[in-house]
Amino acid sequence: MMKSIWRRINKPIVIFFPFMVYRAMAVWPFIFIKEKKLADDLVLLNHEKIHHRQQLQWFIIPFYVAYMCCYFFNLIKFKNHDKAYRNIPFEKEAFSHETNLNYLKG
Repeated sequence: MMKSIWRRINKPIVIFFPFMVYRAMAVWPFIFIKEKKLADDLVLLNHEKIHHRQQLQWFIIPFYVAYMCCYFFNLIKFKNHDKAYRNIPFEKEAFSHETNLNYLKG
């Protein structure tokens, strides 16, 4: 019973949004993608689904607060957007497991 509820909660709604700066962005329960062809990129979608799981684990709003605090702290520390972004713990987890399409099953 709990697994079927979790599957329904964790099923993202993919929305094509061509005006985005980034290729994709997870804002629970949506995954916004810049190009329609990205809807077939399983690794990218897995990365964003990992963020969905993180958002649920952190009760959504606290996730965004923690994410932004980490980003701004890293931006001050590294003085570089890419380094700041890639050193956010949530991004580190998503990048390190994005190619493991079974990661969220565990």
